[in-house]
Amino acid sequence: MNIRLSSRPDSPLPYLAALLAGAANVFAFAPFGWWPLQILMLALLFALLRRETSVRRSALLGWVYNAAWIVSGTHWLYISMHRYGGLPGWMAATAVVLLGTGLATYAAFGFGASAWLRKRRALGDAAYLLLVLPAAWTLVEWTRGWAFTGFPWVSSGYAHTAGPLAGYAPLVGVYGIALLSAIIAGCLALLPARRLPLALAAALLAAGIGLRAVEWTHPHGQALSVRLLQGNVPQEMKFQPEQIEDTLALYHRMITDTPADLIATPETAIPLLSRQLPPDYLPRLADFAGKSNSHLVVGIPVSDGPGRYANSALGIAPGAAPAYRYDKHHLVPFGEFIPPGARWFVEMMRIPLGDFSRGAPLQAPFRVRDQTVLPNVCYEDLFGEEIAAQLAAGNGIPEATILLNVSNIAWFGDSIALPQHLQISQMRALETGRPMLRATNTGATAVVGPKGEVQAQLPPFERGVLAAKVQGYAGLTPYSRAGNATVLAAVLLMLSGAWILRRGKPDNPQNAAETR
Repeated sequence: MNIRLSSRPDSPLPYLAALLAGAANVFAFAPFGWWPLQILMLALLFALLRRETSVRRSALLGWVYNAAWIVSGTHWLYISMHRYGGLPGWMAATAVVLLGTGLATYAAFGFGASAWLRKRRALGDAAYLLLVLPAAWTLVEWTRGWAFTGFPWVSSGYAHTAGPLAGYAPLVGVYGIALLSAIIAGCLALLPARRLPLALAAALLAAGIGLRAVEWTHPHGQALSVRLLQGNVPQEMKFQPEQIEDTLALYHRMITDTPADLIATPETAIPLLSRQLPPDYLPRLADFAGKSNSHLVVGIPVSDGPGRYANSALGIAPGAAPAYRYDKHHLVPFGEFIPPGARWFVEMMRIPLGDFSRGAPLQAPFRVRDQTVLPNVCYEDLFGEEIAAQLAAGNGIPEATILLNVSNIAWFGDSIALPQHLQISQMRALETGRPMLRATNTGATAVVGPKGEVQAQLPPFERGVLAAKVQGYAGLTPYSRAGNATVLAAVLLMLSGAWILRRGKPDNPQNAAETR
């Protein structure tokens, strides 16, 4: 892929191309689903980096591309901060840009280090494009997923839930797919000078299609009847005192309308701390569960003492008091916990229940007949390695057969955040070989099958109940056993191979100047 934008080292055209290419990636993800675009735009970036000899300019190209990618893919954060958080428009827009540009510093470091390695070891184009840049891109994506608690939204692998590379998800997870898509991008960036990499790209895509046919897990027990509730309570009204009584009545009515093996509400469907509820509210739900032989999962903040409360999912089984409790572990910065020095910002946004306590990293699933249901709350399903660790925990913790996400994405309005979040759940189903149920306030309430397919879904922003039969699955995929260790080992091998491939040659004075 020959790119001829300008021969001048100070030309803005390569940066403009990187900016546009990065921003275009939003169309690779749901709801658009143009997954080849992710590979093509990354190939364009790699082609720009191929031409660049300066470490500094390579870092800047990577920074511009990644910043545009993140800002365009998460622009809906503006809605939560401005419409619901009360920040002035200019301040909310600035915060979104600062988040994207800040997270893009990982790309600046990664691609700057790649350019340094290329010069230091005098690497040829093939080694640079097929080993170094794909490895660097994967490390950038992986680092964004855990540094400062992580923000892996619109990570490149998610674009491929419906593409050929989805077959690799049970083996190497979302970051492994990021690596494979980057290798294919490197193959395209080598064209037309070399045709052999095209065969490698085709082989990787074909193998992914073949892997979709592999059954990594197997059906377990009897299918459950499930009812997933979508209350569609407007976010601006959810925590208003005059609305709370209506919300409590709404969810009591929706829960008790029809029995089912499993009935699940959205995250914080009950907008009061458990100790603030009418004394008979939870006992009446327990009475319904006992009489109807239903199992309930109710999203509610639970207080553990003065100033301590968790974002919880309470499980109510037939004939018992609420004996199961899952507490959200991976909290959202600014929305669910306050980073040091940021209290002023959180107080400006007037977010209710904005400083939760963390749950334990490993928590047991909720037993529903002969299935075990593992909840995760909203943002937690972005972290596939944490869900995989729960499945493979052992030490007396049962292996979950069904995953359940309870969410409230109403904070982001009628935006692409809803289908993006559904796509993230599809990736978790692919990685683990298990169905993922989603009970949300405004959407996307859905049943996702163990192959990542959406089997049933409610229209967003409508009140309703999604009723379905769901089969549990047992067994562990390779990704569930190893997490991200496999892809990180591959990245280490690729960088080690690039390092030993060729001894570096001394730079001439002109090249030495260009590295600064």
